[in-house]
Amino acid sequence: MITNIRVGIAGAAGYTGGELIRLLLRHPHVRIAWAHSHSQAGKPVSQTHDDLLGITDLVFTDQFVWDIDLLFLCVGHGEARKLLAAHEVPAPIRIIDLSQDFRLSSTAQIGQRNFVYGLPELNRDAIRQANGIANPGCFATAIQLALLPLAKHHALDTVYVTGITGSTGAGQSPTATSHFSWRASNIQAYKTLNHQHLAEVTASLQQLQPTLGKQNDMPIRFVPWRGDFPRGIFVTAQVSLDAFTEEIKQWYADYYSAHLFTQVVDLPLHLKQVVNTNRCLIQLEQQGEYWAIHAAIDNLLKGASGQAVQNMNLMFGWEETIGLDLKANYF
Repeated sequence: MITNIRVGIAGAAGYTGGELIRLLLRHPHVRIAWAHSHSQAGKPVSQTHDDLLGITDLVFTDQFVWDIDLLFLCVGHGEARKLLAAHEVPAPIRIIDLSQDFRLSSTAQIGQRNFVYGLPELNRDAIRQANGIANPGCFATAIQLALLPLAKHHALDTVYVTGITGSTGAGQSPTATSHFSWRASNIQAYKTLNHQHLAEVTASLQQLQPTLGKQNDMPIRFVPWRGDFPRGIFVTAQVSLDAFTEEIKQWYADYYSAHLFTQVVDLPLHLKQVVNTNRCLIQLEQQGEYWAIHAAIDNLLKGASGQAVQNMNLMFGWEETIGLDLKANYF
């Protein structure tokens, strides 16, 4: 087992890049070799991520140097594939990509490198053997974790999902709908029934329930919402189930018994329980044959950079939780 590695971070000036820097600076087996940013090159990392003032003397660079063991890609959707096409990353360097560029089987290869879909609760063994990881999307992570135990028992038909996300889910570059003046005291539905994460959600659920969607080309009907808060995702999936109550609860308990970051709880969920952690909390509610499955995560951690570190730990044979013992921002 490798005990220490050097990593490079491309797109290190954004939200997910900043979260990775914060996590990796405290990881016992990792040294950050460089943090790449075209727009911030030559500037101290702590000037952009100013909570790191006095903690790191890293300076952003616009150069790629391949004396690393692992490359994190925190660039925008579509940019990761362009970056890899333009630069010959040596084969021994492992890659974890946080964009959507390699998440589907039809897009999972570039050159001789194949990417494994990096949801540990679904593909842990494959992640351990991979040299390329496609980190899941934030909404996709929450929805999949809410539904995987049901897919394993082939219990899914049509699923109705609603979900709300914080403004950091839109990225660091300001937009009209991420501006504080717009977000404050406001919510909005967007990408109704057409969110980009639906394809990866369906593909993952079909790993466990291959018949899902065969009779219905839209098995997951998802309405996402923009919320009036910076971090976190809360989703609710509504399903009709033909099974006994205790049986369904046991499905969830059994499925997540070996997954330390995902826990099923009895009391009502709220976002503050998971914000600033790599945890996913799930709660089940029932009314007759109808069930509501609630799931809550931090979109920048379990939905992005925290899950990327979790995948890194698996790839290098370390304890899955190293560097991710984080405290929720409860108050």
